Amino acid sequence: MSHETVYSIASGKGGVGKTTTTVNLGTALAQAGKRVAIVDVDLGMANLAGFVSLTPDSTTLHDVLADNASVEDATYRLAENIVAVPSGIGLDEYAETSPEGLREVVSELRSTYDYVLLDVGAGISHETVLPLGLADAVVLVSTPEPAAIQDSRKTIELTARAGGTVAGLVLTRTHPGSDISHPDLADRLDLQLLETIPEDSAARESVYAGTPLVAYEPNGPAATAYRHLAAELAGIELEGTAGDTDDDNGNTGDNDNTDTATAEDAAGSETEVGNSPESADETSATDDISSAITEAESDH
Repeated sequence: MSHETVYSIASGKGGVGKTTTTVNLGTALAQAGKRVAIVDVDLGMANLAGFVSLTPDSTTLHDVLADNASVEDATYRLAENIVAVPSGIGLDEYAETSPEGLREVVSELRSTYDYVLLDVGAGISHETVLPLGLADAVVLVSTPEPAAIQDSRKTIELTARAGGTVAGLVLTRTHPGSDISHPDLADRLDLQLLETIPEDSAARESVYAGTPLVAYEPNGPAATAYRHLAAELAGIELEGTAGDTDDDNGNTGDNDNTDTATAEDAAGSETEVGNSPESADETSATDDISSAITEAESDH
């Protein structure tokens, strides 16, 4: 899948780990040396706003879509190789946005970064459907719960209507000992099972530590799964993902490409999180990341 560089990370239901997946997938790609931009296209909820210490007068995607600012003005550095374009936090600014402008935003970022990840809002509206057709492919995120799987069907239908393509399914919060067949769930949706992300106690710890899981606990089961996902989508080999992983989704992690990066070295290369060009206070940035992930993973 390495020819695809713009992915919409979508779900039919809120609270399934979509934003966590976006952040950790982006971080894993950045750790491998890829230049990554994550874009908060959930215009009404601003899932990523807390990552960049926004103030009421900060420039955001809302300003770009209202033709009041450039994409560069609304781009904030998170860490080495990764930036974010957050949506705004004000309702007045939201009312002035024109979602159709997302096409130009995506086109500009595509020309600048190796990978662009669009964090799409859950539900059915023009602003949530539009990004499904703008990306090269959609990564569908769901838990194994019946309600979440059912809502995923709606997202698949919406993607088709928007002219998009679903790359496959990522199942989060899975339990290896469960009697649920994850490949069967993907088959029911007629999708490739890209990865299963197991329940991991370190995930919540990483939230409160203000650090993406792939950097906080790089050798843990969930972090390893996110790196597998990054390797699958980017067509690269990350050390620790090659070979037979014996996971419950049938993926072996075999990859013929040779680009490598160690989890330990990648974690060690994490730099201070903050705004570009000037970094915010490290403690403040850590608190912002923690609150952002917590709030973004709540049901809308």
